[in-house]
Amino acid sequence: MSDPLLRWRDQFPILDQTTYLINNSLGAMPRGVYDSLRDYADTWAARGVRAWGEGWWEMNVALGNQVAGIIGAPPNTVSMHQNVSIAQGILLSCFDFDGPRNKVVIESGIFPSVYYVLRGMLPPHVELCMVESEDGGTTVPVERIIDAIDERTLLVPISHVLFRSAYILDVKPIIEKAHAVGAIVILDGYHAAGIVPFDVTALDVDFYLAGVLKWMCGGPGGVFLYARPDYLETIRPGLTGWMAHQRPFDFEVDDIVLREDAFRFLNGTPAIPSLYANRPGVEIIAQVGVGAIREKSKRQTALLIALAEEAGFAVHSPRQPDERGGTVTIDPPHAYEVSRELLARDILIDYRPQAGIRVSPHFYNSDDEIRLVIEAIRDILETGAWERHAGGRAFVT
Repeated sequence: MSDPLLRWRDQFPILDQTTYLINNSLGAMPRGVYDSLRDYADTWAARGVRAWGEGWWEMNVALGNQVAGIIGAPPNTVSMHQNVSIAQGILLSCFDFDGPRNKVVIESGIFPSVYYVLRGMLPPHVELCMVESEDGGTTVPVERIIDAIDERTLLVPISHVLFRSAYILDVKPIIEKAHAVGAIVILDGYHAAGIVPFDVTALDVDFYLAGVLKWMCGGPGGVFLYARPDYLETIRPGLTGWMAHQRPFDFEVDDIVLREDAFRFLNGTPAIPSLYANRPGVEIIAQVGVGAIREKSKRQTALLIALAEEAGFAVHSPRQPDERGGTVTIDPPHAYEVSRELLARDILIDYRPQAGIRVSPHFYNSDDEIRLVIEAIRDILETGAWERHAGGRAFVT
């Protein structure tokens, strides 16, 4: 079968050396990053401090505007940040938890780093209500999340796609219930952006957090924060800095006058090299189109599930295509050890406890690579090759 998206394959150097099926953890680096980072170095070398006035100062929101075009956001509503923990911290610093709204609703599929920020920043009197899974973690019932949101709820920080199973939460009714009782939704779309089409304006979500690290092939240090336009005039981050000031170069030691665009959520000096590295992946995803990526993903993840089940391996990802993101979590016997042997064979995947081996093809992967990973797992189990990894654990999995 002809696959037009494979024409992009030569833009990703690592595909010449490995079977790269771990795009939900770190997307393959586009070849254009070499030129982009060279452009950064040449600009710094030749222009020095003048680079700030010649593009660096605006670069954060300029890249945010490129992301905005992919996620259906209006211009100047998306800012870039180093990681989700920092971006979540900025948002949490906006709210007063001393009023009658002293409840925060989350779900058990939450990424641990987000949970740590919530536990670290929420005052002790705030009720952190976690809605549990009923099937071992593959899904979280949307109805139970909706039922947990009430008039005491201030925030609903939830996942768009669960990181362990790739289950897609139907977030629209959650947002509608939150707004009906006056609560605010912070949607974590790290495992959705670039692989699952969505439109933040159509969702009417308050805040959307995601990153270019994974499916957008943008590398580390590129988390984006969308804020609904009305918040850009009203909300006041406590964790702030001079980039959020309307007059940063007046150097006033006084009350900050916040900007009324995406700069409002910025703080100190940004990591300019990361922005240069982030840009080529975002540009490619915009050209390929998330809709086309999604259609291929649904087909390849269905193939993965069929092959895994034919081989007798447990699968901890949804079977319904519309409920499944870009990852299939396969749980064969000795899953951790098998994952180590796959890596030793240059088949790049990862392992998550209480889940299994996460296999995440992207638009540049071939169907032959899908078949290869299942054949390799069978071979590793049949030959006992997994045994050489027994008794040890790598720090990074």
